Amino acid sequence: MAGIDPVPLITVITPTHNRRETVLRAVESVFSQSMSRFEHIVVDDGSTDGTEAALARIQDPRLIYVGAKWRGANAARNAGIERARAPLVTFLDSDDIYMPHRLERTLTWFDENPALQVLISSFVSLKGNRITNCANPEAFVSPAMLERTLVGQTIFIAGSAITARREALLAIGGYDSDITRMQDRELLLRLARRFGAQLSEDLDWTKYNSENSISGRRDGYVEAYANLMGKHPHIAHAYPHIPPYMISRQLIADILRGRIPEAFQGYM
Repeated sequence: MAGIDPVPLITVITPTHNRRETVLRAVESVFSQSMSRFEHIVVDDGSTDGTEAALARIQDPRLIYVGAKWRGANAARNAGIERARAPLVTFLDSDDIYMPHRLERTLTWFDENPALQVLISSFVSLKGNRITNCANPEAFVSPAMLERTLVGQTIFIAGSAITARREALLAIGGYDSDITRMQDRELLLRLARRFGAQLSEDLDWTKYNSENSISGRRDGYVEAYANLMGKHPHIAHAYPHIPPYMISRQLIADILRGRIPEAFQGYM
């Protein structure tokens, strides 16, 4: 019937907290997509900077604002997953932007591969004047290989790179609300217990790295990696050499840079 809003093909979820200007930029990138059957859920984790009023000026039913106190970005993401109407769920951090073809290319992957559960997109990383193409080789990785690449950090991942079927995300319980670092890697490790993933070499979005962003900082890396391994104790038995190597490598890098307090954060 005319006038009935069609069910979206894909849901975009953006958690935000006091990032009014960047979240508006993120939303604009979603509404500039080459396809239109999407919904964009922005979950506002208690912003006090006028985010709600700014988003309210966007008169489009595809934008869904959820305002509440969700105990952090991971709980906000989970609230978005629960509300999503589309069978596919993807993410966009509030300081990142999609390129115009991001959603169309994502849908093509799932349309052409009905058994596919997880897609990891490549991206462009911006930090100051430095531009880095974070492109993964195009390949399907089995559950075991996905786990190994995540433990060894041999592929590029970030929150805005992940797309998964909603049912797959619900089946593993969504994001772990207890962690604030490496949460995307932790989510993928739990997905890897059941599913493989498709790596896409297409550069489909842009990651903005500020100097003080959590994901862009290296301080606390050792503690965060150790916590990640603590969430998945079987990894130490399956790959006994990788976790010590990853931690030692970061310790040495911090010491060589004169960042001794940062190197031993979590041990002092």
